[in-house]
Amino acid sequence: MDLTLEKLSGVLEQADYRVRAGSHAVARVWPTGFDILDLNLSGGFRSGELVLVGGPQGLGKTTWAMQVARNVARSGRSVVIFSYEHDLQTLLIRLVALEAGLLGHPEAPTMNRIRQSFECADGLTGSLSERLSETDGGAKALDVVQEYADRLVMHRSSGAKTDLDAIREAVDKVEADTGQLPLVIVDYLQKVAVPGVSDETDRITMVVEGLKDLALDRDVPILAVVAADKEGIQSGKRLRVNNLRGSSALAYEADTVLLLNDKYDVVARHHLVYNVGNVERFKHWAVLTVEKHRNGQAGIDMEFFKRFEHSRFDTEGRIVTEQLTDERVFVE
Repeated sequence: MDLTLEKLSGVLEQADYRVRAGSHAVARVWPTGFDILDLNLSGGFRSGELVLVGGPQGLGKTTWAMQVARNVARSGRSVVIFSYEHDLQTLLIRLVALEAGLLGHPEAPTMNRIRQSFECADGLTGSLSERLSETDGGAKALDVVQEYADRLVMHRSSGAKTDLDAIREAVDKVEADTGQLPLVIVDYLQKVAVPGVSDETDRITMVVEGLKDLALDRDVPILAVVAADKEGIQSGKRLRVNNLRGSSALAYEADTVLLLNDKYDVVARHHLVYNVGNVERFKHWAVLTVEKHRNGQAGIDMEFFKRFEHSRFDTEGRIVTEQLTDERVFVE
């Protein structure tokens, strides 16, 4: 039997040593790069914690998670992404498009234009850099990605084969190869393989408990993208934590739950009826809600401008000032 006991005096001694060393607190905090979110999470994600991000289909959950991965990698820390939904070249294209958008060139190439170069469909010849040099900032964006490419490790995961043991082994390998404990991103949680378990509720319970154990055992932050259930993706309801697909363990085990909703869908009716100009404007904003925060305040609604042509959100968000509602309102 695995029986691990630790006297409180020992825990206190270790905590005092870490404080005296001066770097422990900083090392355990992982800023997301979204300033107002980091402010409300007391700096960002924390080692040993499980964070879930959910939202309706097509609202940018993977886009947001990839942008967090990019921000962490650019800061000099390691990241490992388990991608069950997308091939690795698609993720790379997204990162190049993100960097192109951030460079601020007036005619920065979109994700579709960058994809053309990667698929040799741009009518040009030569290397990726040479092809993208024909765009406004594309080659420079590729250079920026190369600066952090060794710290951002991607795993093309399989819903049939990539289970919790495979995730754990990969995390250990990234630590061994980079010399750093990584931020772990799972996209998405409901796809993690659990051999021999067919019941979805049981399977998701085992996955979320396993990811939480991994976060604690390896002292790493884990960000898992989660899918919504049928009720959560249908029009008429604001996505809440009880709309995450699968087990109630999702809400129970997670330390932090973040939910994305389209602002246009969840803003109160009077903001649309009495100001028609808001109808189109709100469609460009996503609301990110801190639905649960074990170590701080929850129920915080922030909004971020969507720039999906460059596979990103503006990181300079703000607190939502309009009234939101759980009943979605559509006004055309």
